[in-house]
Amino acid sequence: MIQAILRACSQRLGLSLPSFKVLGAVALSALFSLTIVACSQGSITSQQVAGAGDTPQAEGEAANNNGVGATLDQILSRGSVRVAVPQDSPPFGSVGSDGQPRGYDIEVARMIAEALEVEVELVPVTSTNRIPYLQTNRVDLVVSSLGATPERAKSIYFSSLPYAPFFSGVYGAENIEVADYDDLAGFSVGVTQGSVEDIVLSNNVPDGVEVRRFEDNSVTVSALLANQVELIATGNTIASQVIQDNPDASIDNKFVMQNSPCYVGVRRGDLDMLQWINVFIRNKLLAGEFEPLSEEWFGESLQLPMF
Repeated sequence: MIQAILRACSQRLGLSLPSFKVLGAVALSALFSLTIVACSQGSITSQQVAGAGDTPQAEGEAANNNGVGATLDQILSRGSVRVAVPQDSPPFGSVGSDGQPRGYDIEVARMIAEALEVEVELVPVTSTNRIPYLQTNRVDLVVSSLGATPERAKSIYFSSLPYAPFFSGVYGAENIEVADYDDLAGFSVGVTQGSVEDIVLSNNVPDGVEVRRFEDNSVTVSALLANQVELIATGNTIASQVIQDNPDASIDNKFVMQNSPCYVGVRRGDLDMLQWINVFIRNKLLAGEFEPLSEEWFGESLQLPMF
């Protein structure tokens, strides 16, 4: 029966019966080889998933030669987390009169260590070396008023949610009712000439607003305190210091002009660390634990954009 089937197939293909048998043997051998490879290495689907997961870690390892991707495990094993924090950027971070670091970012770094159940090692950085410190494995995380930009994202990862506010806004006495640009009509607004706030204000201010431009931030603030202008457009960090230094002036934020919030920096390829810090920030935001820090260091309620 089998011989008859083989003979019929060989005649249909125009081959002699011996040649057809040889061709069949080659095909079976090739199929057997492919089966061995698949069994020893896994399915095609599993190989694609494994490759996608391995690539970021490989990139990170090449960047600092210290097994990036295992940073979370290293922190837990070491019993401490190294956090880059600002040393000259109040109220985010500065050195107090007692010689100790203080500020919003300092407190967040301590919260991270507490959540990890490890000790915190605060590493003072400047705006120029905070990312290099992360890339060269001198720190595990950056909590240093770091804004997320596409250019920076080529070098490091950013937490998916911001942890601290950084914005330009309009400020004035509590009894002034202003909620947007249109409400500014009829008021005088001070701004530092050439600043980001000056540009944003100029592009959005309606007719009927008196805009007075001053040479630097200190003069702009002085104009508000001396009642030379009714409102000022400035950054929230500048305003927070004014609010804390002049509690009797009853100054508050009217509205946000432009947002550039702060994110936690994570080494590129460190997916485990990134996942953990994302969960940490979301948990603290939902629990409202950043709110008292904002009140303490910025002098106002936490204002973060939720994307």
